[in-house]
Amino acid sequence: MNTVRIPKIIQFGENALSEAEYPKNALVVTTAPPKISGRWLDKMGIQDYMLYDKVKPEPSIDDVNAVVAEYKGKNPSVLIGLGGGSSMDVVKYSSAEFGVEKILIPTTFGTGAEMTTYCVLKFDGKKKLLGPEERFLADRAIVDSYFMDGTPEQIVKNSVCDACAQATEGYDSKLGNAFTRTLCKQAFDVLYDAVMNDKPENYPYGSMLSGIGFGNCSTTLGHALSYVFSNEGVAHGYSLSSCTTIAHKHNKSIFYEKFKQVIEKIGFDKMKLKAPVDEAADVVMTDKGHLNPNPIPISKEDVIKCLNDINDGNL
Repeated sequence: MNTVRIPKIIQFGENALSEAEYPKNALVVTTAPPKISGRWLDKMGIQDYMLYDKVKPEPSIDDVNAVVAEYKGKNPSVLIGLGGGSSMDVVKYSSAEFGVEKILIPTTFGTGAEMTTYCVLKFDGKKKLLGPEERFLADRAIVDSYFMDGTPEQIVKNSVCDACAQATEGYDSKLGNAFTRTLCKQAFDVLYDAVMNDKPENYPYGSMLSGIGFGNCSTTLGHALSYVFSNEGVAHGYSLSSCTTIAHKHNKSIFYEKFKQVIEKIGFDKMKLKAPVDEAADVVMTDKGHLNPNPIPISKEDVIKCLNDINDGNL
């Protein structure tokens, strides 16, 4: 039996943000300063709400506890995560403490976090991936390309690469099924067309489809390789540009050629690992969450070859 979990309600497309209805006495959680969040809230047209804007990037359980301590006694009707993954993850975790539903509104795209049953928080200073758990799933997700305006170009590049990597790795995952593969393929088709034909307004929709698809299976070798670069300060999306390309090449994925075309069109530079390849390969091999669902078995020797090819620009 296969099981697919998605938000109860998904509202998307142009003007979704302003046409959606929001309950009174909602608690909006964000990392954005008032100058930015005020513009977003005006666009939403939300009335009678409370605002918590003290969430830190890469939040910890302390951020969750702070929200609960300050607002649980005020009985919010719903929690709204407005922002990137940090805001949404705090809402995902804390909504159970309030006993209310959660609405997730991504202002960036690429992770598809508004569609998934995963949550990332720090505990004792260490980042931990929680899930898949149904309690982290949005009751309602709202996806609107409105937030694309003003997003820095490099963030857009990293985000669309992330979404493309998730869609294509998700399609190849051994944990996938007919439904997830259909969504992942459709997601990449949308993103590929958007990149190659300069339609950035379609990136959020492609990312949304990708989030539903890979969020119900997994990513694979490309993500496992990418984290050793991320640990050296390379942006996650940028690291995937080479790592997922070389992973698709190694796995003989049907997406290899088109994924490489996307990366070339976006214009990512080649990467070079600072750490010794042998040591980095040991780190990669511990990531069973990504390696076990890979379509073919992966050895340390395979990882070393992939990392050497990335270092040599042999994509």
